[in-house]
Amino acid sequence: MRITQLRQFLRDHGARPEHEERVLRAWTAGRPLDDGPRKKPAANYLPLALRNALPGLSEQLAALTRVRSEHPGADGSARLLVDLADGQTVESVLLLRDGLCVSTQVGCAVGCQFCMTGRDGLLRQLESGEIVAQVVAARARRPVKRVVFMGMGEPAHNLDNVLEAIDLLGTAGGIGHKNLVFSTVGDRRVFERLPQQAVKPALALSLHSTDGELRARLLPNAPRIEPAELVELGEAYARAVGHPIQYQWTLLAGVNDSEAEMDAIVRLLTGKYAMMNLIPFNPVEGSGFDRPSAEHAAALAASLNRRRILTRLRQSAGQDVEGACGQLRARLTDGSAPLTRRSRLGADHLGLRRAPGQ
Repeated sequence: MRITQLRQFLRDHGARPEHEERVLRAWTAGRPLDDGPRKKPAANYLPLALRNALPGLSEQLAALTRVRSEHPGADGSARLLVDLADGQTVESVLLLRDGLCVSTQVGCAVGCQFCMTGRDGLLRQLESGEIVAQVVAARARRPVKRVVFMGMGEPAHNLDNVLEAIDLLGTAGGIGHKNLVFSTVGDRRVFERLPQQAVKPALALSLHSTDGELRARLLPNAPRIEPAELVELGEAYARAVGHPIQYQWTLLAGVNDSEAEMDAIVRLLTGKYAMMNLIPFNPVEGSGFDRPSAEHAAALAASLNRRRILTRLRQSAGQDVEGACGQLRARLTDGSAPLTRRSRLGADHLGLRRAPGQ
């Protein structure tokens, strides 16, 4: 179900704008659909036809997602394996500080070499209702005040549904616009459409290398935008909306963790309204990539901060439950979650290994 369909259903049953928003606020908060202010009980406020339709609608919305299993991490996060109505599954992650990471697709077409989600390609798009339903399911477990679209899938490849979900979460869902984070490998459609939205989310751009050729090998199906141009597009959006760009950089030992790369980051981001997130690779058995040492990762972050590039060293949530990059879903679908031949060949086959300092 798409949000547009949900809104039309409400209107077809007599909802005026104030009724529509009341029902949507109740749903996104995880409350009964006829819930609302005590001074305006449903029996005295909602049209009769709408009241009669709400039980059936509640069943439809509840069927959009079902949490199959929850995997708590020692860090306080929890990875959720979520069933969809057609039998497909996606993953959501309950983050610290009232955050939630949601999926936007089943699978992914970008094919990032260090990520398991895209190993089978794109299976289908999530509808906007299914994206919001992940938030509703999470709010049944803990408060959610920040939503990042960084789970399974590339949001730019499902733009209409993702923007519908963002619009609802940023209005009836009660989430501040800067606390809605649209993550993408970079797509020109994103930079065209986000500024036109009423709800303008913060933007996270997956950079991973300042070398266009290396980045193209790491992200083989991403649009071909040179890193310098991607930064300029991000800078224009950041200045327009007042939210700094978050650059995502998965640290791969011997691939993109050299001093030369850090020097290039400084050249690209000096003076920019931006923050760099260095994320040590979350190990995937047989991937061919390695995680840099904790000491090396910390030294890289410290070096960037000394040179006035605001940098945070982040860790993937719930590493102890091995749920990152589609691993929970993969274990469900094939038992042992073997990697495809392409992923198994890893960094050496792709020519991504670099000598130290290069």
